[in-house]
Amino acid sequence: MPEFDGGLAHTRDYFFAGAPADPDVRESASVWVCDENGTLGMPRIGIEAVAKSWDERGLQVNVGFPGDRTVVAWGRGEGHSPIDDDGICRTFGAGGLEFRCEEPFARTTVHFDGSALDTNAGRLARSDFTGPQIPLRVDVALEAAAPPWVSGTLNPEARAMFDEGFAGAFISPRYEQLCTCRGTLSVGDDEWRFRGTALRIHRQGPRDVLGFWGHCWASALFPSRRGFGVLAFPERPGVGAYNEGFVLDGETLVPATIVDAPWLRRLTPNGENVSLTLRTAGGDLHVEGETILAACMPGGLSPEFPPALHQACVRYRLEGEETFGMMERSIPVDQLEA
Repeated sequence: MPEFDGGLAHTRDYFFAGAPADPDVRESASVWVCDENGTLGMPRIGIEAVAKSWDERGLQVNVGFPGDRTVVAWGRGEGHSPIDDDGICRTFGAGGLEFRCEEPFARTTVHFDGSALDTNAGRLARSDFTGPQIPLRVDVALEAAAPPWVSGTLNPEARAMFDEGFAGAFISPRYEQLCTCRGTLSVGDDEWRFRGTALRIHRQGPRDVLGFWGHCWASALFPSRRGFGVLAFPERPGVGAYNEGFVLDGETLVPATIVDAPWLRRLTPNGENVSLTLRTAGGDLHVEGETILAACMPGGLSPEFPPALHQACVRYRLEGEETFGMMERSIPVDQLEA
């Protein structure tokens, strides 16, 4: 397969073998998975490990279906980061969830085996966490389809806000990478085999999201291998706005910014118009978008991320092509519309 490391050292895609010396440094791995037919999606599977509580890690597994059904496993799990015989840590786990770097910036596998709440996004948005616990198993294999995007590297304004301003504290050192994927999903007695696209994210460094005032983050890969990714924060008086992204032309990440971000206003599970326009030096690119499934967090559930959160799979259309990709948005709870 082609080289998609973007010039980054391969060691950067491995995991910490032990707790970092700085108690506020964290390691985070996550993926967003969308079936190529839009029949299912996983609007975030992730692990968050902070040095000061290294052996007890946060985990999140969201599985959604069109029609509002959502199956989620949220909580904390015993941490494990075993070192391979060659001294490299390729595995990052919490409870029944595990990420494995099979080949740096090329192949990653994700596995979860445990129980989950069978509910829907509307109930989650209302802080209703009642419902049956059912068996959930996820196995996904990802293959890189583009070079990684390292936050704070695509335009001077973003670099300044990342290195000297507020963006670096909220985002922390990270990269994300568009992928193709295939896998198996088992929910209760039902099982699906799927192929599709995915976004994977790896973060290593300190992060402080207290006082965070919202964001809009979107990404997708189309059948032609065109794609995009963007992350923006709403402008704040006296602070400015972080706005950085790219358009994938099949091989290269072309710097872009978002012109008309669909900021989160209410926790609508699906069916919301989230179209957007990306601006590059070569002109504007309009991408139509509609949420098809989601997981909603009403906010205030975790001191690590107090805003309300909407994590979704989106049907995107671009110049005659259609695909399914991700979108995550947040807003302070007191700014949510009824």
